[in-house]
Amino acid sequence: MTDKPALKLKRIQDMTVKGKRVLVRVDYNVPMKGSKIEDNARIRETLKTLEYLIAEGAKIVLIAHLGRPKGKVEPKYSLKPVAAELAKLLKKPVAFADDCVGPVAEKAVAALKPGDVLLLENLRFHAEEEANDPAFAKALAKNGEIFIQDAFGALHRAHASTAGVTKYLPGAIGFLVQRELEFLDRVIGNPQRPFLAIIGGAKVSDKLAVLDKLLERVDALLIGGAMAYTFLAAQGINIGKSLLEKDQIDAAKAIIEKAYNKKVEILLPADHLVVREIKADAAVVSTQAMSIPSDMIGVDIGPHSIEFFTDHIAKAKTIFWNGPMGIFEMPAFAEGSTAVAKAMAEATEKGAITIVGGGDSLSVLAKTGLASKMSHCSTGGGASLELLEGKALPGLVALAS
Repeated sequence: MTDKPALKLKRIQDMTVKGKRVLVRVDYNVPMKGSKIEDNARIRETLKTLEYLIAEGAKIVLIAHLGRPKGKVEPKYSLKPVAAELAKLLKKPVAFADDCVGPVAEKAVAALKPGDVLLLENLRFHAEEEANDPAFAKALAKNGEIFIQDAFGALHRAHASTAGVTKYLPGAIGFLVQRELEFLDRVIGNPQRPFLAIIGGAKVSDKLAVLDKLLERVDALLIGGAMAYTFLAAQGINIGKSLLEKDQIDAAKAIIEKAYNKKVEILLPADHLVVREIKADAAVVSTQAMSIPSDMIGVDIGPHSIEFFTDHIAKAKTIFWNGPMGIFEMPAFAEGSTAVAKAMAEATEKGAITIVGGGDSLSVLAKTGLASKMSHCSTGGGASLELLEGKALPGLVALAS
């Protein structure tokens, strides 16, 4: 798939962990409503690694981030509710420390016995985490004797807990990261064909590089969400007041031209759901064509597009999905994204390989209860996209060097 498999990475099962303090970077950046966890999938995905370490008699110290507290303590971003949820899932106590470095953390770590689990407070309460500050990375490393990287969703960030800490501790990848890399490499590197990529979301600029790379690999590229409006505008189609990235029109034209030259089919919405104002109770109209009236805003794909897109999904043997088809957070504008999820579930049942990455796409699956119907739900949308782009992930490069 990329040059990443050439990296020589140790695996958790290659390390002797018995009686050792094992510092594990996990991705517990879960969706929260107040202090309630709305979806615990990212926590559940780490259980195989944690259960292995418990069985091996390691002293387990977990480090993670939650939200964007911007380097200062914000109680709403505390990981304390995550510790409680993890304890339920592991069916054993999980200790919690109010800081991830310094005396509070050191005291909690010193109290650990083999098989114990401790979660340290949000890494991002310290600005030094995102700055990859060496002194902070060294302070984090004091909490362990071995480092295990199991936060696939954070591998594309060169932070103290992903890249910096590897300078001070011997490291390896956990079972979650192993599974992500093996799956993405096997499926996207040598896909069953036809291979369809479904890319949605708001901005072309965010996904331009991956769209370009996907044209080297896929048989068809389906573009939905607000980014589709820029592609329609690039072809001279009226998109009304819909979201438009004017500065990306030439880039969209270049993608369309490259697809034509490579004989890759580009699928764009044939109709739309439109409103005069984006609000939950807005009057929704379905357009009869690709164009959108001048006073209207596109908020989802229309019924003809749903039929057209689901037909293509049904024919594909490998499907990669990242990004919703509309403003799915509002039930009135979620039909397109829900239809894609259902069509992918049906395709999986008939033998297709389906991979879903990205927080919004996973939220659609959580709302529809279809996550278990996919071949693979990636815990890291950004990391999976960067792998597709052929980029080196800093968290892996640091472990291998």
